[in-house]
Amino acid sequence: MSNYSKQTNWGQFIPLVTVFFFWGFVAASNDILIPVFQKAFKLTQTESMLVQICFYVAYTVGSLIYMAVSKGLKQDLINKIGYKNGLILGLLISASGTLLFYPAANLASFPLMISGLFIVGLGFSLQQIVANPLAIEVGPSETGAQRLTLAGGINNLGTTIGPLIVSFAIFGAASTANTEASIESVKIPYLMLGVAFVLVAIMLKFSSLPAITPTIIEDTDDVIPGDHKKSAFQYPQLVMGMIAIFVYVGVEVSTASNLPAYMEKSLGFETKDVAPYISLYWASLMIGRWTGAVEAFDLSAGFKKILRFLAPYLAFGVFLLVNAIAKHDLSPFYVYGAVIIVMIICDIISQGNPARMLLIFSVAGITALLTGMFTTGMVSVYAFTSVGLFCSTLWPCIFALAINGLGKHTNQGSGYLIMMIMGGGIVSFIQGYIADKTNIQFSYIVGVVCFAYLAFYAIRVTGILKSQGIDLDKISKGSGH
Repeated sequence: MSNYSKQTNWGQFIPLVTVFFFWGFVAASNDILIPVFQKAFKLTQTESMLVQICFYVAYTVGSLIYMAVSKGLKQDLINKIGYKNGLILGLLISASGTLLFYPAANLASFPLMISGLFIVGLGFSLQQIVANPLAIEVGPSETGAQRLTLAGGINNLGTTIGPLIVSFAIFGAASTANTEASIESVKIPYLMLGVAFVLVAIMLKFSSLPAITPTIIEDTDDVIPGDHKKSAFQYPQLVMGMIAIFVYVGVEVSTASNLPAYMEKSLGFETKDVAPYISLYWASLMIGRWTGAVEAFDLSAGFKKILRFLAPYLAFGVFLLVNAIAKHDLSPFYVYGAVIIVMIICDIISQGNPARMLLIFSVAGITALLTGMFTTGMVSVYAFTSVGLFCSTLWPCIFALAINGLGKHTNQGSGYLIMMIMGGGIVSFIQGYIADKTNIQFSYIVGVVCFAYLAFYAIRVTGILKSQGIDLDKISKGSGH
């Protein structure tokens, strides 16, 4: 890709990352909607996971629609309408989805509610297709991965704040006695979210973001001399990587989606009191990604080393701040600072090697889930929330490993990987089904299986890439989804 400037164009980057914020805000807010819908519509745990099914499968459907439209036009859709217009169109599609919440609330219709979320997800899929390469395009290519990581950190700021704002809008302040929510209380926050989508679309229209997509010149040869494959599917690292993305997004989403039910049914929490813990889970991803974003800034090597220790606790401080503003009791969360040390140690041991990091963090994720499954009380809650710490770097590791060595098929491979985001809905549904057949705590065995595959992939892909002559220590990582 060509670059618009030798330095990162922050005037273009800052308005761009607002869409990353929205992705996180809505995704994490779904975890608050699930218990609300479950009580209002008398849903089983399995049925309540249709919230995640509709939202995450929309990414796959959106990608397929995008491919079909591009094929019909005989030209890539974004190349035709441009980056800026693509983002604006995606925001307007998402805004139209929020409008369904009004009639859905008035009619008390669960199908209409999840249809609205599906349309919001369709808009997000188009935004994803545009925003990820654009984040690379607004600065030097050598720091593109770090800008994506920084954008992922902004995404997780949305995941941290989203549950708190939506919970406040539905239940009121934490100090109030309101413990139940009517479906009517859901429509206003989501209509306001739709207004925000439209306002950001207007802001982007008048921003300095490039209106025209630059010409992207793809490599005409594969990385391996003489190895000219006809399809991205002929690369085992990609095919196995697609499964890895599927189960990674699955365990990330399902862990949080089933946490409210566990805390309510097993520990006796009120629905309104669960929001800070959902916020902590998603803040854990922010903690890991802010650490990885340090390289995006033009700083001395020594200062960057210091920031790698400070950044996780700065992100943790953001979590504490927003919860203090929401008037939640912070005393249960201070102990989590010790858990963050485990993530920092894992990061140091991995030494930036994506395969090694994937293996170490997957093993840590298995350990966290098993701890949550075989303990009780707040120890189990902290164990389940710490899964967010160990998921924080997995998307960039998997993405980098899966597309490496694809040569001219890289863009095709990237598209297939994004389609696998649907794992967030399907794995959540599977865990919900197992929870109904057994219990919530045991259902986390689904996440253990997901992490086990990721550990297997880390070992297997190492051999595959080494056989192709690829140095794993030189693979750059990208961002969170």
